[in-house]
Amino acid sequence: MQDPPPGTDAAAAFARNVQLRHLRCLVAVAQERHLARAAARLSLSQPAMSKTLAELEALAGARLVERGGAGRRGIQGLTGTGEQLLAQALRVLEAVEAGGQAVAPTADGGAARLRIGVLPSVSPALLPPALVALRARWPALQIVVKTAANAVLLEALRAGELDLVAGRMSEPGPMAGLAFTLLHHEPLAFVVRADHPLAAARRARSVPAVLAHPLVVYGEGTVPRHHTESFFRALGLVLPAHTLQTLDVALARRLVLESDAVWITPLGAAGADIAAGLLRRLPIDTAGTEEPVGLLLRADAPASAAADALAALLRTAARGDDQAQKAAVRPSRLRSTLSKK
Repeated sequence: MQDPPPGTDAAAAFARNVQLRHLRCLVAVAQERHLARAAARLSLSQPAMSKTLAELEALAGARLVERGGAGRRGIQGLTGTGEQLLAQALRVLEAVEAGGQAVAPTADGGAARLRIGVLPSVSPALLPPALVALRARWPALQIVVKTAANAVLLEALRAGELDLVAGRMSEPGPMAGLAFTLLHHEPLAFVVRADHPLAAARRARSVPAVLAHPLVVYGEGTVPRHHTESFFRALGLVLPAHTLQTLDVALARRLVLESDAVWITPLGAAGADIAAGLLRRLPIDTAGTEEPVGLLLRADAPASAAADALAALLRTAARGDDQAQKAAVRPSRLRSTLSKK
């Protein structure tokens, strides 16, 4: 009789003995990054949570979680084996949830929930028209939108907390297990209110002239901030120490509308206000700051019908946004407009 392949017995034992509570434990730990918070999420005591996690690691025959340096409550992340098991655990739990919906559907027969992650700079331009169209098609759909920095969104997507993300590509590590579909390329823009002193001045093309005014930029660690700093370095300049930093697009917009501040932002975040004449893009050439914006999905799980529908709507919105940007706010056209004043 031929011996079974190495690891077959261990795999069979794992399949026989693993339970849903073990998988829920791993998912909660991956998403919360803290044992006490993960335990509270599952309505367990921390000792019970630790015991369940230890049982799962014993079944797997490998360490799944990297504990934090300051005590065992904090979690640094998952090991390679933990990441592989997490992907499978999410698929199992999603299948169980889908089974529950099949045997106990909602009273109105509607769809369940769509969890969307979106960058602050992307949401104003692309998301509203897509969500309006999605709501018309899926009136019973529960929609949850999370706005955050790219790294936070990708981590949440990989952990199964989000169904899709409108964001940017990242380094290979955070992109593991994710698929990226390009929507468009988005450059930085220097944006001011319509009646700003620089709006009708020839020196508006001068970055040093811009530095005479307060600046509003994105927070450290974000892609727009990285491109902003690189743009200034290429000119032999640095951002002033008193620059205001925020990821809050609504706050940045109000500051610019109500002051002489200059907002350095991905163009899409201000596109609607520029088209409406409330804001104006200064004729500063930002070639080289373009960043690909796209849709990110988990590669190991099929997208729901609602996620597929939203993805199609976002692609349509991105095509329309690109055409509007090219027609209305191209720097050369802005220069022509200013030269006539």
